[in-house]
Amino acid sequence: MEARITELEIRLVLQDELLDDLNQIIARQQQQIDHLQQQMRYLQERSVGPEQSGRSLLDEIPPHY
Repeated sequence: MEARITELEIRLVLQDELLDDLNQIIARQQQQIDHLQQQMRYLQERSVGPEQSGRSLLDEIPPHY
């Protein structure tokens, strides 16, 4: 009976460690998703045409200046 309890305790500890690892992975993935969403918003704002943003292409300075 003692061996069985010990085995169950070991399994519980391993499951707790696995659960912690999975939680860390999910937290990292959520940070990556948030970062990607920010990048998407930025790119969407940049891709708005000059007629929609109120700016003219003449207002933009060419990159070689």
